[in-house]
This record gives sequence, structure tokens and C-alpha cells, in this order.
Amino acid sequence: MKFPDSAVQTRFDSPLGPMLAAATDHGLCGLWFDAQKHLPDIAQWATQPDHPVLRQTQDAMQAYFAGDMADFGVPLDLRGGTVFQQAVWQALLKIPSGATTSYGALSHSLGHPSAVRAVAGAVGRNPVSVIVPCHRVLGSDGSLTGYAGGLPRKTALLQLEATRQGVLL
Repeated sequence: MKFPDSAVQTRFDSPLGPMLAAATDHGLCGLWFDAQKHLPDIAQWATQPDHPVLRQTQDAMQAYFAGDMADFGVPLDLRGGTVFQQAVWQALLKIPSGATTSYGALSHSLGHPSAVRAVAGAVGRNPVSVIVPCHRVLGSDGSLTGYAGGLPRKTALLQLEATRQGVLL
């Protein structure tokens, strides 16, 4: 992942722990839980909690966790990934809340049925947790596998979304 040095950041609390959000002039480029895998070096990013995209992100996340969010509506800047990663992240955005898919099905939908491991790698490096819903991807047998924010958070996110849909996990 390549993030511009001009990115700005803010931190805020969520029910699943502290989060870090980062934005560029183009949109939200990162949203991570504290201690999440693949967290970039943010030392050069200015702290700017009143940045419009960061404020919108924080408001959207509060609404999401409160059960009031159907669509985040936050502009995204996913240009830091490779073309392949960006295609995977765009495919993740098509998975509806309350639904899940498998890494294999995601690979098929992208036209790369034999690239399951590459797709899984791109899913794991998704820089915008929750909003780009990598937590909705499961193993081929429906098992919870890999989540850079930790499997307990993945479980909690899926339960939150399933409860909204009237499904019990």
C-alpha cells in the first residue's frame, strides 16, 4: 500500500475499540482498529479531526454501530493499492450488509477462479475496515477465517449486521 505523506488522520472510539481514520483530498484512504495487521506508518500524517471526510467517517461509524446505517456515503480513496487489490476492494463493496461470500466465490466473480490466495491477500490488506466490508468474506465451508482486525471483531461485525437483517448467528 502506498499512502501519500499528505494524508491526515484522526482517532476515535468505537464499541470494538479505538479506530484510526485517514483521508486524502480524494477521500477516506484508511480505517483501522488499533493494533490491526498491516497498519501503515502514520508518523508523517498530520492529526486533523475536523477534516470533512474524517468527520463524516466518524459520524458514519457511530451510526453504523448504533444500527442506523444503511449506506456509509463516505468518499473513498483506494488508489494506494495495486490495480488487482483495487478490483478486489470494489468487489467487496458489492457485498450487501447482512450477507457473506467466500474467497472462492469472490475470485470467481472477479474472473480469476484460480486466484483464491491472491484474492484473500488483497482482502486481508483492505485499508478501509468495515466500510469496505472484508469482514463479510468467509472460508469455503462458511468458517470465520482471517481478519486483520482480529476474529472477535469479525464475529461482532457479522453479528451486528445479521441482527439488523433479523438473522440470528
